[in-house]
Amino acid sequence: MSLNALHRSHDLALVTAVSRLDVFERRLMASPCVQPGGLPVMAYFNCTSAAHAFNAAMDSQPASRWLVWLHQDVFLPPGWDARFAQGIEEAQSKFHQLSVVGVYGVRGEGTHAVRAGHVLDRGVELTEPAALPCEVDSLDELLFAVRVDSGLRLDPDLGFDFYATDLVLSAQSKGQSCVVVDAFCEHWSDTPASGAVPASTLSRIAASAGVFEAKWQSRLPLTTPCFDIRQIGDVAQFMNTHFVATP
Repeated sequence: MSLNALHRSHDLALVTAVSRLDVFERRLMASPCVQPGGLPVMAYFNCTSAAHAFNAAMDSQPASRWLVWLHQDVFLPPGWDARFAQGIEEAQSKFHQLSVVGVYGVRGEGTHAVRAGHVLDRGVELTEPAALPCEVDSLDELLFAVRVDSGLRLDPDLGFDFYATDLVLSAQSKGQSCVVVDAFCEHWSDTPASGAVPASTLSRIAASAGVFEAKWQSRLPLTTPCFDIRQIGDVAQFMNTHFVATP
């Protein structure tokens, strides 16, 4: 890592919403870069949406240049902060008005969609084909950073789903760039990719999907890391096919 990248790692601050203190302490707070003297972490409890935490952190006027949203169940391995800072530095030299940087996303849609990123997701290592840094049209919610002076905020109406892709589309509408960089991290979500899922989780996703599909109907079709959306109702149809609601 360059000395410049190490310096820029201090331009990062972290924010998360905590629903399970045990997971937060075992994953995120066990990351080497958040130990005493490391990156600051703003943790918000009893949140009604991702926006509840992220926007409050943004409005607090953090001293860092980039605010990093991440899930409570993300573990950042040794050296992650310097790698992410170096990725931002490289992306800024290649992309105009860079305002959002993530670790996993999608460029294009449908059969033309290209996945980008390198992460460990629920124990499975994903190494996608796109060369990094890669400009994307959609991001996974597990981790992304927003330039503090970009003017961007999360939409509270989206709850805890689709808000990262909504952020990308909002940034693009302002002529800003969104990029995935090479900064490997671990995501230990306990939500399965298919099969039995609590009915409350499915209802939450369906509600957010309805808001997202209506909001961005003019931009359809879209491909996110989880869904191909060609028309309103596609997310609900996918979930009805691939998931079974449990009490």
